[in-house]
Amino acid sequence: MRTMPRVVIGISGASGAILGIRIVELLAAAGCETHLVVSHSGERTIGHEVGPDALRRVEALVSFRHSIDDVGATIASGSFRTAGMIVAPCSMRTLSAIASSSADNLLARAADVHLKERRQLVLLTRETPLHLGHIRMMAAATEIGAIIAPPVPAYYRRPQSVMDIIEHTARRAIDLLNLNIDALAEPWGGLG
Repeated sequence: MRTMPRVVIGISGASGAILGIRIVELLAAAGCETHLVVSHSGERTIGHEVGPDALRRVEALVSFRHSIDDVGATIASGSFRTAGMIVAPCSMRTLSAIASSSADNLLARAADVHLKERRQLVLLTRETPLHLGHIRMMAAATEIGAIIAPPVPAYYRRPQSVMDIIEHTARRAIDLLNLNIDALAEPWGGLG
């Protein structure tokens, strides 16, 4: 019997909460064991951008919801094996905490665990325009093993709606974990 991957999903307070929600939906539909941690700002952003019941609907899909303040949760330990972690969206504050190994909440601690255990950590960083401090934090996170994947639309796919962009971005983020599941983005077929 094939064991389904265990994945951690973090949602921070940056705009783009729907990306994290769609990633949860895709992983849950694929049968993955999902562990969700949402920052306090992330909860507020989800309510504003997606709707007041959105967080409750997402909580019903995940295997486990962990409190941002519970630094003793399973996902805070390297002995708790996972296939990887995605932070979507990843605010500059969360990026900074991850890049500087400042594990002062569960989201940053779980990300730090993934880095120290050499597991995939995908950060969908959300900010524009960027100043040099943002760029340096992205470089620092990359140097310690994170994958920086800003949610930039794939215009070559000719998206017809915002949901087309969200769908492709969420699937590409999952692709970066190298999971053997059915939630992968459609591969580029060339211009031929």
